[in-house]
Amino acid sequence: MGKASTDQYSAGEQGLGYIYQPRFALLRLLQLPESTSVLIEKDDDLDFLDKDGVKTLASLKHKGVGDRLTDLSTDFWKSVRIWLARYNRDGRSEASLRFFLFSTGTVSDTSFLQRFLAEPPTDDATGSLSQVAADVLAKSESKLIGEIATEFHKLNDDEKEDFLSRIVIFDGGPRIDDVPSIIKDQHMRSIRRDSRDAIFERLEGWWNDTIVNLLVGKRTDAIFGYEISDKLSAFAEEYKSDNLPITFRGMVPAGEIDADNDPRLFVVQLREIGIASNRIRNAILDYYRAFEQRSSWARQNLLVSGEMEEYEDRLVDEWSRYRDVVFEELDEDSADSVLLEAGKALYRWADLVSGDSSALRIRERVTEPYVVRGGFHILANSRPLPRVYWHPRFLDRVGQLLGAAE
Repeated sequence: MGKASTDQYSAGEQGLGYIYQPRFALLRLLQLPESTSVLIEKDDDLDFLDKDGVKTLASLKHKGVGDRLTDLSTDFWKSVRIWLARYNRDGRSEASLRFFLFSTGTVSDTSFLQRFLAEPPTDDATGSLSQVAADVLAKSESKLIGEIATEFHKLNDDEKEDFLSRIVIFDGGPRIDDVPSIIKDQHMRSIRRDSRDAIFERLEGWWNDTIVNLLVGKRTDAIFGYEISDKLSAFAEEYKSDNLPITFRGMVPAGEIDADNDPRLFVVQLREIGIASNRIRNAILDYYRAFEQRSSWARQNLLVSGEMEEYEDRLVDEWSRYRDVVFEELDEDSADSVLLEAGKALYRWADLVSGDSSALRIRERVTEPYVVRGGFHILANSRPLPRVYWHPRFLDRVGQLLGAAE
């Protein structure tokens, strides 16, 4: 457990509070029926809407370790001020509203706020809730509390009781760094344990992007619980034994792509057979995505021992078979133009056809073409001798090409 900060000017907990909102929203939506939807920073920190049209306004308080809620805690009364405004706006007792306060702190044993807990104490309480609340408000000389009291007393007695009956406090809630383990332990039990960390990372990445789109207006519709279920299921499918996650689709390397001057051997080979710059650029992208994807799989320990080596052997075998067909009619007297066309034909197969071949997939359900195309470029770039090549006379000119790639 972390230590409470003693710096009165520290903004750490406030900063954590902003980050806490989307992470807590993800957890809470997983705990609720899939038909529930959520908005962030609309009527409150979070707005949950169920299938019956009941809206729950949720205030979140990520507090310092050991923090407690007392009768006049501003965390509670600031939320009450927000809730009163929404209650008045929506027709008071006619409103389909509930008000939840989620706090990592705990309610003091001596505070009347105990009566708002999801599981209040069984002791017989004296006095109506509205009268006790009024008595507490009357004790404060704070301008903020006074303004809230004024708004509260605009309600009649029945409305006061109705308003307060809608409030629930959930104290002692999970801290921000506890949420991932709760999600993985309680909501990802059908997923293999060794894949849960990676899948949670991808789920939260998607979730945070969705929240940002909601906040900046790129998305206007609330986020439904079933969207999380669908996304979690889709990610989990990628980590099954016949599949691998594809996470570099559309990614580009940092810096400029210089197809005309890139010195790597797989690029030099393409220039040697007269491939246009725009196609070489695509090859560089395929190489980058395949290389980074392999590295990601290795970091996550998703590959079986020797699997990548066996896969590359399969690529080389298929390449050599197609090479023998394309080069079959060539001989020592073949003109340079004929050799060049043969090299282009061989590369055309690798570039345009190989990505669609089920026989060339590293696993049955890995259908992303850059895995195959980029795999050939990785082999064309290997040292000391590239394992695949395109020009029929490559082996005769290997020293020259290697020199050009230095």
